[in-house]
Amino acid sequence: MTGVIWFVQVVHYPLFGRVSGRFADYVHEHSRRTTPIVAPVMILELFSGLWLVWTASPDNAVALWINAALLLVIWLSTFLLQMPLHRRISQGEGVGLVPRLVMGNWIRTICWSARSILLLWLLPALAP
Repeated sequence: MTGVIWFVQVVHYPLFGRVSGRFADYVHEHSRRTTPIVAPVMILELFSGLWLVWTASPDNAVALWINAALLLVIWLSTFLLQMPLHRRISQGEGVGLVPRLVMGNWIRTICWSARSILLLWLLPALAP
């Protein structure tokens, strides 16, 4: 998800502000097409993160709890910030909300990046 979120953060969301006419329809279509791709991956990521915590050795427990906390922040940001903004934009509140969408998305971008770094660091310890 880290690669996807960086693309969304630096390319896709900023381009929302350049869409003229039928902006609400464009954002609605973006959400309709994006959700079936990212939702299953996020759910898999959630369950695998919880599984890692559940099966953690004492040596890795703190890092894996941090990993789980980052997932929690990502999910909270998604459901409490990003989705409501997408909904408001789709209902016609307009391009003026795009800067808030971009700024709020930094939370997820930073958390997913931190998770990737943490998991890469943990990879040797988690390998059989």
